[in-house]
Amino acid sequence: MGSLQPHIRLGNDLNVTYAVLPGDPKRVERVMEFLDSPKELAFNREYRSAIGFYKGVKILVVSTGIGGPSLGIAVEELNNIGVTALIRIGSCGALQPHLKIGDLVIASGAVRNDGASLAYIEKGYPAVSNPELLFFIKIAAERLQISHHFGIVRSHDSFYTDNEGNIDKFWSKRNVLASDMETAPLLVISALRSLQAASILNVVVSASGDLHEGINDYVDGERNAEHGEKNEILLALETFALLDKVKNERD
Repeated sequence: MGSLQPHIRLGNDLNVTYAVLPGDPKRVERVMEFLDSPKELAFNREYRSAIGFYKGVKILVVSTGIGGPSLGIAVEELNNIGVTALIRIGSCGALQPHLKIGDLVIASGAVRNDGASLAYIEKGYPAVSNPELLFFIKIAAERLQISHHFGIVRSHDSFYTDNEGNIDKFWSKRNVLASDMETAPLLVISALRSLQAASILNVVVSASGDLHEGINDYVDGERNAEHGEKNEILLALETFALLDKVKNERD
């Protein structure tokens, strides 16, 4: 492949504009089930990739692993090979009691409690989703009748700090919907590189739930979380199909 990137092991000869970014490499297989003519491409470290078509639109799928640093590498290397729009499909822990397991949280922006985005630029720079992508996500979610919530999320770097309960309570009182580890760095790095980016998160731990129990249920294929995962995959793909149609009409 031309201009092979050192970590994702992909080149710019793929000629692809849109990328779906799961965290878990296993989720790449699940996205492939929704694609026509799916083909696995590479698997290096946490970066597993595949390509295929959804409603005639070429889609790249690349897993990013856990946390901002590995996601940041993926974003930079995807930018190098010509990708211009990215949607994260990940999991999150709810910070609000009305969020149910399997609900989708669509981030309008993110609290930057991560280190990766700070390595790029001071905290005064906002972590916000691309408005055009948010617009099409909203349309697609309503058409698909998928339960979803728009709002601010918080990105952090560890599940295991000594004060997690109090931290969650603090941000819950500030109307932050949920927490993950990758949304803020995705939005910041993408904006700095003039990429369109958004984040769709599947609630796998309720606000009153136990972190370990919630994650174990998710790994074991807990029904609601699994349904949420399918919904976030479909929503991301439908969003790209809508975006591509509008872009072609403009041209």
